[in-house]
Amino acid sequence: MKKEEVPQDKSNLASANFRELCYAVDENGEYMTANSTGWDPKTIALGNAIKEIEERVANAKKRVLEGKTSPVEYYMELHKMDIPILASYVGMWQWRVKRHFKPSVFNNLSPNTLQKYADVFEVSVQDLRSIK
Repeated sequence: MKKEEVPQDKSNLASANFRELCYAVDENGEYMTANSTGWDPKTIALGNAIKEIEERVANAKKRVLEGKTSPVEYYMELHKMDIPILASYVGMWQWRVKRHFKPSVFNNLSPNTLQKYADVFEVSVQDLRSIK
């Protein structure tokens, strides 16, 4: 695309003063870089992804309040993690992290294990034990 055709549509990035680096062709036909505030298809895709994340967080919170899962799952979703990522951060096997989603198992975790999760989620152990 030509330099003057680089999209400057309003997006979530524009409101935070972020710019995306794109390649464009200048008047001489040579490649150059140009900043873009976004373009509609990407904005729509980003908005859909954010909406899905918000739904997953809300669903996890509801499941915690209903006693169907532990706060570990809620905080994992809130921090946009999945089980493999969380397991690597806390230094545990994935099956152990998934097991800690069970409220009965979570309620019997050692203070050391709870602290590992609290450190990863940047919350206190007290906040980890209950969600607001």
